[in-house]
Amino acid sequence: MRTELVSRPGDPARPNEDFASVGLPACGQGGSVVVLDGVTPPPDGGGCLHSVPWFTARLGGALTELTVSAPDVPLVEALSLAVARTAAAHAETCDLSHPRTPQATVAVARWSAETVDYLVLSDAVLLLASPDGPVTPVLDDRLARLPRELLRSAAYVDGSLRNREGGFFTAAADPAVAARAVTGSVPRAGVGALAALSDGAARWTETFHEGDWTDLFALLRARGAEALVERVRERERADRSGRAFLGNAKTHDDATAVYVEL
Repeated sequence: MRTELVSRPGDPARPNEDFASVGLPACGQGGSVVVLDGVTPPPDGGGCLHSVPWFTARLGGALTELTVSAPDVPLVEALSLAVARTAAAHAETCDLSHPRTPQATVAVARWSAETVDYLVLSDAVLLLASPDGPVTPVLDDRLARLPRELLRSAAYVDGSLRNREGGFFTAAADPAVAARAVTGSVPRAGVGALAALSDGAARWTETFHEGDWTDLFALLRARGAEALVERVRERERADRSGRAFLGNAKTHDDATAVYVEL
């Protein structure tokens, strides 16, 4: 098995708000990948005393532990339990009802000898590559379907589009959001390798159009996760006008890529 994990902050002066893990049980059977992209809070902190890295570390840590130690628990239930556990850790000190309470996008894959299960919530990306080449993206496109003008509106900034019908969903404080994720399962024999990306790394395809998901996967396989992230950084530095089509996004975003050959 080959695994690679690269996570680089968008600004070296600020903490990385992404989380990534590869979990491999001691028994040597199966494993999991977890990638979270923490949502930067508003200036008032979103009603929480804690940082986004605090939140993603706890949510990601709980989700990694559950996907590895409880392989029979469905991923939707694992995410629900992880959200509940994280919410309990700061419910007495923070306003978890705030629409911009700490939250994250999620991509999870868990494999056994028989199956590969997956879960994606919001704009994280999971790619599944078959042994003979074709790459299948697993995407939650609800955010991408929103009109561009809406993404530049006060409703997007203040959080009122989050975790509601007609908007999009992220893992925040409500365990019920797990049921909104895109999920599925495929035979293990049909997956030779997989990758999980935060949207900062997925810009290679989604924003800069360097190639499709199959091309991105080929880059990961041939040159590694570091090469993908560096190529995104090169494009960000070279094309400052790109902010016009990134909406409210930062010029440089935290970028995380995990690659696994099964």
